[in-house]
Amino acid sequence: MDRVLIDWLLDADPALRWQVERDLLGAPPEVWAATRARVATEGFGARLLALQDPDGQWAGGAYFPRDFDFNGPEAAEGAGQPWTATTWSLNALREWGLEAAVLAGTAERLAANSRWEYEDRPYWGGEVDCCINAWTLANGVWLGADVEGLAEWFVAHRMADGGWNCEWVEGSTRSSFHSTLNALRGLLAHETATGGTAETRHARRGGEAYLLERGLMRRRSTGELVGPWVTRFAYPFRWFYSVLNAADYFRAASLLDGTPPDPRMAEAIEAVRAQRQPDGTWLQARRHPGRVWFEVDVPAGEPSRWLTFFATRVLAWWDAALAS
Repeated sequence: MDRVLIDWLLDADPALRWQVERDLLGAPPEVWAATRARVATEGFGARLLALQDPDGQWAGGAYFPRDFDFNGPEAAEGAGQPWTATTWSLNALREWGLEAAVLAGTAERLAANSRWEYEDRPYWGGEVDCCINAWTLANGVWLGADVEGLAEWFVAHRMADGGWNCEWVEGSTRSSFHSTLNALRGLLAHETATGGTAETRHARRGGEAYLLERGLMRRRSTGELVGPWVTRFAYPFRWFYSVLNAADYFRAASLLDGTPPDPRMAEAIEAVRAQRQPDGTWLQARRHPGRVWFEVDVPAGEPSRWLTFFATRVLAWWDAALAS
């Protein structure tokens, strides 16, 4: 990689810098681990940790902040949901590489104090939304909560076409790209931590097949793009699907499984490559609307260190496999 680009990526919050050191530079563990440890004490990670409530939550709620008005302007279509409550805060800390030990006792406090806004269900028991359940599964295995029931929930709620849809409870019978990718991320986190079960491993591979059969970006019935959002890259990924988000997942799954990249991803990979700028960066497409604690990436139209990292890592994995 270009030295100027590497230096630019390294000039980042510890939450990103340690991943650049490990995955792009191949630095020895003692180097990137030392940077990773700083997530708890510096920058984004330290700021978000300081915002945790005494009861273990963030913003006083499981998925929405306590003061969210479900009938107010913040709930209007297009306003964007808040990203400040417990689930979103845990997602960020986990994805930034915070060591679970830093949050010792949080799993127990959430079990005692946090309940879903939907039907007042207990936090670690999950909800009916498969995206919410996927994040709860990933956060649970990270923090040591008992979430085995949620892992099996995904086996029982996979649709006939192979994936998942958060709107199943409203009667949907067709899988969603967004929901399927989020479910897969939850199952992969569970399998990485525990080895999974024969049933959860089968469900994960079935969900992967759903996306691969569609080239990660097209309708199986017509071959058309499933939507303009598939090539709209934004960090944080939140719940939104894109071919970059999907390719990043398949890289992680490939490394866990010890398998090469699936050739059905080729068009999606080239869609990622096509957005690389002449200077080697990728641009932020948008900021997902909604309340945040603080911004962690650039405004729309500017070069994004996060997106450049994810895209560079995906392409390096893909290109290395093709060259071998």
